[in-house]
Amino acid sequence: MFQVRTPFNHRSFDALNATGVDLDVVSPTPYAPPIGPYSEYRRVPKTEQWGSYRVHYPRFLYMLPKRYFYHVSGNSAQKRVEAYVEETFETPHDVVQACGFYLDGYAALSYCREHDVPLVALSHAGDLKNFDRFNETVQSQIRETIDYCSAVLTVSDELAEIAERFAPASKVTTLPIGEDPEKYPTDRREAIRRELGIGPDTKLLLFVGRFEKEKGVRELAAALDALDRDDVAVAAVGHGGTLRWWFLDRLGELSHPSHAYWELDPIAVRRLHVAADLLVLPSHFEARPTVIYEAMAAKTPVLASNVGGIPEMVVDGETGTLIAPHDSEELRKAIDYLLDDTERLREMGEAGHRRLLDQGWTWRRHAERLGEIHREVMHE
Repeated sequence: MFQVRTPFNHRSFDALNATGVDLDVVSPTPYAPPIGPYSEYRRVPKTEQWGSYRVHYPRFLYMLPKRYFYHVSGNSAQKRVEAYVEETFETPHDVVQACGFYLDGYAALSYCREHDVPLVALSHAGDLKNFDRFNETVQSQIRETIDYCSAVLTVSDELAEIAERFAPASKVTTLPIGEDPEKYPTDRREAIRRELGIGPDTKLLLFVGRFEKEKGVRELAAALDALDRDDVAVAAVGHGGTLRWWFLDRLGELSHPSHAYWELDPIAVRRLHVAADLLVLPSHFEARPTVIYEAMAAKTPVLASNVGGIPEMVVDGETGTLIAPHDSEELRKAIDYLLDDTERLREMGEAGHRRLLDQGWTWRRHAERLGEIHREVMHE
């Protein structure tokens, strides 16, 4: 199986493995340049143990600028993955699960064809929503991958409609990811807030995501700066992003107490979700962001942009509030309005938690449905 190093892929495979499925995970990783921001890829091990299964990191050539040379990267990944899997594993696999059509799905394509192995790919948005931005060669490679796939999976209905531009509807399935509520100590909320130094009357606003303009961090900074309240604290957790230092500087200038965290441990992130009064996610576009599932598991209401697959998750006025993207003043007004009604926030958080369970948006259910799909394609 092939994946990129992202938390939702890691959790998906962990959940699948917990159902008794044997995994070989291969995560193609670029050769690292000697200097620069990507030089840290040299620290990626050749293999590592994740629970009861091992992950392999064969290197391939990743060419920049991506706009012109992404197809070269795809060809290199495909050649390297096929050779590595042939050399490393004794027998062909029953099914290959790819985390996206490009690069991962395309990287697995030659191996699957050679051994007549079914390929299933799960898109989280990037390869489909950015399709028109790729050069013609990459577009052709994505189409080739989708044509071969036995099943085309997407994390949202909105993304499934895009996938149907490239594949028959009978081949496309929405497979949500999710979160496991039992990992969130909601019964310890007050104790966790005390440990974090959050006063009982303080309203904690939480942002989790990349510090990028597409995540709405510029609008968020402007809204927080204009928020005229003395009962607000801000916590921002980042996982990369070109606006990292700009955003941290803006947070430092706020009159509200603010704390920024960089690549925080998942347990610590879960504690912040439990402690928060409101998750704020003013993205410009999304599929179904993991952070909203996390907030629902923590009984935290959501204020988010009405884009992509978010309206499939958040019931406006019931489990949270949806607003238009790109509007810092509307964002400020929505924050101000919601923070004035603590009881309403609590009710929204409870409703979001119930919705998570009612819809089966948990990792256990995700793995069960994925296993069902694998069995179907193996018997076709």
